[in-house]
Parts: sequence; structure tokens; C-alpha cells
Amino acid sequence: MTTAESFQRIYQRACDRKGGEAALAALLGHSASAAEISVIPDNLLLGELTKKVFQSGFVWRVVRQKWPGFCEVFFDFDIEKILLMSDEMLEAKARDERIIRNAAKVFTIRDNALMIDDIAAKHGSFARFIADWPTTDIIGLWAYLKQHGARLGGNTGPYALRAIGKDTFILSTDVEAYLRASNVFDGGINSKRSLAQIQQQFNLWQQQSGSSLQHISQIIALSVGENYLGMQQ
Repeated sequence: MTTAESFQRIYQRACDRKGGEAALAALLGHSASAAEISVIPDNLLLGELTKKVFQSGFVWRVVRQKWPGFCEVFFDFDIEKILLMSDEMLEAKARDERIIRNAAKVFTIRDNALMIDDIAAKHGSFARFIADWPTTDIIGLWAYLKQHGARLGGNTGPYALRAIGKDTFILSTDVEAYLRASNVFDGGINSKRSLAQIQQQFNLWQQQSGSSLQHISQIIALSVGENYLGMQQ
């Protein structure tokens, strides 16, 4: 049985640790509206997916530094141009010094372009598909990206969604530790059962607070662990 606290208690502890409501608010990110997400061009969305794929297991700063090179090498992630690239072209691109040379990850660019193109054919645009997905089942969108995309499992898909403004929680180390200690789930973090239990708890906290999933997960992380920013330890 879960022993998770009310969101108000979690929020108050985070405020105490960070030096008050204003200080805490300054640390939080913000999600975009469905209307704002729905008009993002598909090439920019492919770019965000690609950036998170390359950042997974790597130094994020290096990916950011190399990003202009990625845009040059991959035609600003133009979907039609990416889909025309042969295996030989992708292999050649993977050797380009302007990017991080990882052939397996380079091939995901075309794979994810195929996913975006397929979704756009069915829903008008990939952006509209993302915008319309209900956040009360955000784990369902994670699962869709993992199943139909390339290397978008784990936290890669959620981080990509957050980067484009889609409201989502992130199962960071601190968040996972809190949820496990509170008996929100007791199995593997990525099992369907565990994710459903976690989604249910986040939905409850959202009902209690009216806050976004992003703010809830960030506030949980800031309420635990070694992160007394803004306060003397």
C-alpha cells in the first residue's frame, strides 16, 4: 500500500529546502500549451528526438556544442530529405567530424523520420499527435515512442517530450527513489504495472494541486536528496 504524502506536504518541504515559494518557483521549468506544440514543424521535432538519442549515455554539453554540425549534416532534419538517404549515405554521414560519430545512433535519425512521416499521414502532423495525447496517460505516449521509434525507451522519450514542451514527469534518480520509498510501486521501474501505478499517483497529485506533471516531478526531486540549493546546509 502506498505511503506517498499529499502533494501539499511535498511542496512545503521543497519550499523549506529552497528558501520559500518564490525561490522554488524560480527553479521550475514550464510546459507549452497544446496549441503551441501543435504548430511545431516536424523537422524540429525530429531534431529534438535526435538530440536526446545522442545525449543518452553521453555528455549533454558535447552534443549541444556539436549541434550546429548536426543541423548542417542532416539538412536541418528535413523529413523528406532524411527519408531519401540510403544506408550508404547514412554510413558516410556517421563518419563526418562535424557530428558525434556513432553509426548506430545516426541510423535512428531515418528510423524516427519514418515514424514521424507515418504519424503525420494519419494525424496531419506529428506535432498534432503529440499535442493531442492526454497527459493523464503520458506513459502511453512513452510506450508508443519506444515501440514505434528508435532508441526512445527509458528516459530518452520523456526528455525529448519535455524538450518540445509536452507536459510529462521524468523518472529521475531522486523521483524514482521517493516513489519507491513511498511504495508507489515495488517492481521494475519500467514494467507496465509499475508505470501504471506511477501514473495513477501523479494523476492523484495533479488533482490535489492543479500543477503540471512537470512541476510535480521537479518539486518531488527538489524535496528530497542532496539538493539544498539556496539554503545553508
